[in-house]
Amino acid sequence: MNERRVLVVEDERTIAESIAARLRAEGFTVEIAADGPSAVAQFHAGQPDLVVLDVMLPGFDGLEVCRRIQADRPVPVLMLTARDDETDLLVGLAVGADDYLTKPFSMRELTARVHVLLRRMERAAATPAPPAIRLGDIEINQAERRVRRAGADVHLTPTEFDLLVHLAGRPRTVLPRERLLADVWGWVDGSGTRTVDSHIKALRRKLGADLIRTVHGVGYALEMPA
Repeated sequence: MNERRVLVVEDERTIAESIAARLRAEGFTVEIAADGPSAVAQFHAGQPDLVVLDVMLPGFDGLEVCRRIQADRPVPVLMLTARDDETDLLVGLAVGADDYLTKPFSMRELTARVHVLLRRMERAAATPAPPAIRLGDIEINQAERRVRRAGADVHLTPTEFDLLVHLAGRPRTVLPRERLLADVWGWVDGSGTRTVDSHIKALRRKLGADLIRTVHGVGYALEMPA
């Protein structure tokens, strides 16, 4: 298999070099960008398989970088934020980030998240796509990884799409957060339930608040839309 390419977008040189060194040690080809404009340019030139993206950048911020690269082609994005602010996290997910880490973080955790995101993409590419799913006015085309509601295209990140498909495969069934983490993210320790909550909020924002029901203290169920 060809080496996977990762673009690291981080304006703090020490952090950027540390991330790049760890990922190179894991076998990745890594490029570094230090500001918004150069990040977008390097993305188009290098066509990376994954982007590690800091929120706070000179030029324009990581949220704008994410908007621009996701408009070009879906790519897994791991967002780095210095603040554990739910608004920032939700905005990041809304513009196309698949996962996030709050600084400070361990390099072990970062590389684990990178591997999980890439494994999910590889599995999706290698698995023959089952038939389209239709639930009310929602159509999920698994072959093209596209979603439409009421005839309008809805742009989802790779993680949002996988989460929606998992919920849609079991409509009205309450799925615990820990099970979603294991089945969609590939995490088995249950430590990232807030990640599930943030992605659910992003799906509601894009597809409608009526689509997913919360069962407090348990998990989520996809309701059949009218």
